[in-house]
Order: sequence, then structure tokens, then C-alpha cells
Amino acid sequence: MDYYETLGVSSSSSAEEIKKSYRKMAMKYHPDRNEGDKDAEEKFKLAAEAYEVLGDQEKRQIYDRYGKEGLKNRGYHGPGNAEDIFSSFGDIFEDLFGFGGGRNQKQSGVPGADLRYDLSISFMEAVHGTNKEIEITKPETCWTCEGTGLRPGYQSKTCSGCNGRGQVMRSQGFFRLSTTCPQCQGAGEIITDPCQDCGGNGLVNKKKKVSLKIPAGVDTGARMRLQGEGQGGRKGAHAGDLYVFIHVDSHELFERDGENIYYTLPISMVQAALGDKIDVPTVHGTKTIVVAKGTQANDKLTLKAEGVPSLRGKNRGDMTVIFKVLTPTNLTKRQEELLRQFAGKKEEDGSDQEEEGFFQKFFCHTNHAKQEDGDKDKK
Repeated sequence: MDYYETLGVSSSSSAEEIKKSYRKMAMKYHPDRNEGDKDAEEKFKLAAEAYEVLGDQEKRQIYDRYGKEGLKNRGYHGPGNAEDIFSSFGDIFEDLFGFGGGRNQKQSGVPGADLRYDLSISFMEAVHGTNKEIEITKPETCWTCEGTGLRPGYQSKTCSGCNGRGQVMRSQGFFRLSTTCPQCQGAGEIITDPCQDCGGNGLVNKKKKVSLKIPAGVDTGARMRLQGEGQGGRKGAHAGDLYVFIHVDSHELFERDGENIYYTLPISMVQAALGDKIDVPTVHGTKTIVVAKGTQANDKLTLKAEGVPSLRGKNRGDMTVIFKVLTPTNLTKRQEELLRQFAGKKEEDGSDQEEEGFFQKFFCHTNHAKQEDGDKDKK
């Protein structure tokens, strides 16, 4: 069998012409397209054998000069079984049929993985924004071997399990699957002289401080991405990213719902009935509010733009003050008597006309009783 004749080319044909002819024959006689056809299967194998010789410049020169015997003397015995054919020419088959399993599928560079860091900040830091510096320990690209895993001055060896392809073929009849080589993990090469600093891994663990600028208005669940601050890449590939997840602590006075703040303000029964001016805390400072006369428990007062800044603009949410009316305890007999008088008056005429005067008397009496108790304590 003459290899040139098998592929339908001449001895003066170029490498591109030989490849083109083989591609045409591979498509015509491919076993998946000629299931059960032994003649097509044999022609497919012969074409593969011819192309393996003529498609390789060194083998082609030996064949032209010495023929098949010259190839045998150099240790060549043909492409082997179907699995070997698909492994050797998988790049051509991928072009033709859209599947892999060919040579040179080994990994070139290995990008670094993304990393996660959970950061807790205070309620006020979330409202106003803050700058933080965190320290992380992460695998970085080894500076000694630049991520190759090789001892400087040494080279890796071709993996014998996949012949450097990084992939191995499993064959069931003529149905083939390409899988990562278990011996070299898809690298196509074996490191026999590993880098002393990283042990051949290409990565070393290092501590690093990272500065964060946390914007005003963040809330629990917010995520910050720091590009290139993740795990280092190997063999020249890029590093991964670092994702910082924010957790906001609760506050003893305020509750938050999105951009709005809620604050519960305890007031006395007298303040609720007569009204008052009270200084209240907000996330932006102290504000004076007016408690209206006749304020009831759970009444609300809204302070515009006293809430959390918006992450999407310059606006701020509101703050809602919720009034909690406190019922007095440990009343003196005189205070109880005044309350009964007030209750009796209300029942007689259902009028609120004397309500303010009554509470003023009650309030004064309460203060006078407190003053007397203080004087007794001093004595």
C-alpha cells in the first residue's frame, strides 16, 4: 500500500493538501457514519495510517527515502487501534464533527479560584459608610517558579498515561468519550523536579492586607467584588476575585427597613395628654420633635430624610418615631385620689375641658412627691 495513493495525493503535494485530502476521507469513511460497514472501517484505518506518516514532516522524509521498512526500523508500527486513531487525530475530528478527544488538550494555564470573606460592621458604619482594612490568607502564585510548579532550571516530562494530550479516550465499539487523564489531571505533563517553595503546586499561602471602602447605605447581604484579589493563577493564568459579604450588626435604639429607620420613644402619660417638646436621637444627630396633645400609644411621627442614604443616589430615607405611652406605677395615695377624681369627672359629663388642668396638678404633685422623697434620702 502506497500512502500517497491511499490519500489520493502525489509525492509533491503540500502538507495542507495532504491534510485536506485526509479530512475528506475521514468524513466519508468515519465509522459513526458507516455503522457496521467493515470495508469503510478498513479504509478509515488505512487513511489514518497514511496521514500519520505523511502529515508528519520527519516521518514523511523517512518514508520518501526508505519506504515502510525505514519507518519500521525507526520503531513506527502504525496508528494502532481505533482509540489511538481518535486520540492522535482528535483535533481534526473535532473540526469535522464537533467533539474533542484530540492531542494538545492539556491545560495551559489554570485561573485562580474566587474567594469569599465575611465582614461584620456596626449599624452606624453601614449608615454612614466606612473604610476597613482586612487581613486574608490566600494561595498566591509562587514567585519562585511563577506558578509552573517546576524547580527553576528544570522541565516537566510528558505524561505517559495520555502521551501529553491531557485527555484519555474510552471506547465502546466506535462510541468514544474523552475524559481528563487521571495520571496528570489534564496537565499533559508530570513534574519530576518540583519547586522547593510551593512543592510543585504553583501556589503558596500568604497573608495580605486589603483595604475596603464601604459606601454609605450598605445592608446585610451586600457583596463587594475585588478583582484579582482571589486565589493566584498558575502557569501564567489570571488570579481569581475576592468577594466580601457584608453583615450589619443590630442597634440598641434603631431598627432598619431598607432606607427607613424606626425609633420607639417612651413618653409619660402627662406628656401624651398635654404635649411636649423632646430631643430625640437620629442616625444623623439629635433632633427636637413636638409631641402633640392627646398622643396615643403607637402613634407615629415621620422625620423626613433622617434615614439611611440611598446607594443609588443622593436621597435618604425617613425616620419614623413610634410613641410608647408609659403608665405610671407606685402611685402615692394623693395621686390615686386625683386619678379617681379625674375618672369620676369624665363619667359625670364626658368632658375633656378640665383635662389639661388636672394633669398639670397631677404632674406638679408627682414632682413635689419626688422632691420630698429626695429630701428624706438626704436626711
